[in-house]
Amino acid sequence: MTITANWNYPTSMRFGAGRISELAEACQSLGMKRPLLVTDPGIAALPMMDNVLATAKANGLDIGLFSNITANPDETNIADGVKAYLDGGYDGVIAFGGGSGLDAGKAIAFMAHQELPIWDFEDVGDNWTRAKADVIPPIIAVPTTSGTGSEVGRASIITNSETHIKKVIFHPKFMPSIVISDPELTVGLPKMLTAATGMDALAHCLEAFCAPGYHPMADGIAVEGIRMIKDALPRVVAEPTDIDARGDMLVASSMGATAFQKGLGAIHALSHPLGGMYGAHHGTLNGVIMPYVLTANRGVIESRIDYLATVIGVKGFDGFYDWVINLRNKIGIPDTLKEMGIEDPDFDRIGALAVEDPTAGGNPIQFSAREYANLARKAYMGEK
Repeated sequence: MTITANWNYPTSMRFGAGRISELAEACQSLGMKRPLLVTDPGIAALPMMDNVLATAKANGLDIGLFSNITANPDETNIADGVKAYLDGGYDGVIAFGGGSGLDAGKAIAFMAHQELPIWDFEDVGDNWTRAKADVIPPIIAVPTTSGTGSEVGRASIITNSETHIKKVIFHPKFMPSIVISDPELTVGLPKMLTAATGMDALAHCLEAFCAPGYHPMADGIAVEGIRMIKDALPRVVAEPTDIDARGDMLVASSMGATAFQKGLGAIHALSHPLGGMYGAHHGTLNGVIMPYVLTANRGVIESRIDYLATVIGVKGFDGFYDWVINLRNKIGIPDTLKEMGIEDPDFDRIGALAVEDPTAGGNPIQFSAREYANLARKAYMGEK
């Protein structure tokens, strides 16, 4: 990829192949001398991480590593990370990886010097004002997948280890001060994860565009993100070393997370409890659930989907729906929750949790718990 760019929206972003080499300088520009790099165990074990740490140390950083987190980080992971941060005398956090590494890193930085428990900062009402904002250390985010967009998010998704319910923990200072978006870091992602995280990015753009309310800036970003994903996602799954496609997906992922400040919807309202209850991959869940929610919302979103259809070169709602189905088939996303390996799901509990999920409020139709349960049942059995 020959494109290199610096953006200051929605935060300071350094985009381009090879820009991970600027990590030490970025840390130093924020006053970090001893940052803690937070990532997941899989990435921590890769040769890439050895190179990142060695380069950072060679450029004057006294950098540490914490990777004791799960695929769906919970409060115990965050507490362990806070202990590592405080015991090591660190002065900032590098959140590195996919959604789990980014969400955990941001939450560890946020909680490092707070006095209240993490659940007191759930994204409900003005809970965020309870936080001691002036003690939150600087955060740098380095995404290695193109899906969650957590690198430009003001929240982290943390799973309650007792209830298995995912909670959104929010504060404006969750937004990293600097993002390094290097498409070369995504090249080693397996095809299935490339596909699944790509569907996550698509879900973010799609739900943001369909969410009710007046936010033309979010709408414009979401539409362009969908157009980019339409072209880039099949390419990057077919040819993992296509740096141009990798770069487009990395940008589209950040665009989706920027756009969904407008809202999300029923796709996420279902994928959050399903992920928390059954440990299923979030992006794959979004890809499976997407067409079922499109059909359920059709009566109130058809004109908006007609517009999206025109943008991507298909005809009307049915053309857009067929494009989603064909894209899933092409990149290997399952058709049903059953095909994902979810066994004997508790549809009533899924429905009850979905209607209470904070993303449910952004859906164009306010479904009841029973309607969410029926949607989950359809997605499980493959019923239209």
